[in-house]
This record gives sequence, structure tokens and C-alpha cells, in this order.
Amino acid sequence: MASILIVDDDRNIRELIKVYLIKESYMVFEAGNGVAALALLEKERVDLVVLDIMMPQMDGWELCREIKRTSDLPVLMVTAKGEAAHKIKGFQLGTDDYIVKPFDPQELVLRVRALLKRYRISISQSVSVGDLHMNRSTYDVMVGSERMLLPLKEFELLFKLTGTVGHIFTREQLIEQIWGSDYEGDERTVDVHIKRLRERLAGKTNTVKITTVRGIGYRLEMCDE
Repeated sequence: MASILIVDDDRNIRELIKVYLIKESYMVFEAGNGVAALALLEKERVDLVVLDIMMPQMDGWELCREIKRTSDLPVLMVTAKGEAAHKIKGFQLGTDDYIVKPFDPQELVLRVRALLKRYRISISQSVSVGDLHMNRSTYDVMVGSERMLLPLKEFELLFKLTGTVGHIFTREQLIEQIWGSDYEGDERTVDVHIKRLRERLAGKTNTVKITTVRGIGYRLEMCDE
């Protein structure tokens, strides 16, 4: 049973989300602000965090930053702030999805389910999207029936993108997760590797593509039929 942490200073919102998640057999924890949420995360096993932005003591921005600083725990922001700038800030801090109040609770449940599925894929040793298949234990890459050889960093970059289809990664996140926090190069390294991956995939697959999200970073998407 997956466990979900709801972080919102509005008790009524927490109760609404809780009711729908419990109906789907999720275990639910609650916190009224970011400080309480971090304390709970130190004691309990949590598989996903649903959080609000505007909260006392520690807001959702800072909480998201703290969560992503130490883990890959998926985060779903639920907030009244729907402006593009706030969405961009959320993704830059590492949030995995974003839903704006007022929201349909059933849509929120579907997003939670999708995020948990993506997270389970991302921590596994093999991923398959469309006709692209990757195995991290053997570093095999198959596009359809054709085997592709990739340099290590290109493999890790493509595996990261493929493991969480649709998730936007900033250049900073990719540098830190693939090259390490002590990497002394610049973000153009990511652009160069993305360009090479696109060239390698060109003409070999029509089911997936790496897209640029202007002002944020990159994500892997399924191609339109």
C-alpha cells in the first residue's frame, strides 16, 4: 500500500484529499506546514507528497526544495497559484506535477496514481517506452530490434528522461543528477548531450522524442500518432 503525505494549512482541503485517497486504498499522513512535514518524513515511509504553496512557517516552495535536495520523492503541488511564472518556479524547484485549486478530486487521484507509476519505473533497472527499451544493469539500449551503443553519460541522461516520461528536468537538475554536484563544467554540457541523443534517435524511432521546454529544460514525450 502506497503512503501519501498531504501538506496544507487548510484542514478542509486536507480532509477532502484524504477522503478520496483513502477510497483508493492509499495510506494518508497529514501536516499543516512544511516544518511539520519534514519532521514527519524523518519518521515515516512516504511514497509521494501532495503540498500547498502558501503555508505558515515553511511554504511549499521551500518544502519542495528541501525534499528534492535529499531524495527523488515525487511531489504534486496543489495551489491556487495558476500563473505560468509560478508553474515554472515549481518545476525549477523539482515538483513532478502541478494542479490548481479549485480542482476535481478524481483528477488529483489520477495524477497521484500516474506519479507513483512513473516513480516505480524510475527506480527500476529497466524501462520501456514505445519502441525504446533500456536496461541499466547491462547498459543495453534497444530501439525496436536494433541495439544502440551509448557513451555512459548519454545512457544515464536518456535513462533518466525515459524513466519519468513527461517530467520536466531543468539543466541544473540533470547536471547534479548525472554529472554530480561537484561538476565544474557549465549547463551547455547538457545541451550538447541532448543534441547527440536526438541525432542518434533520429530515423530510428517514431514513438518517442526529447523536447525542449522553453525557459525550463527537457523532457521525453511520446510522439503523436
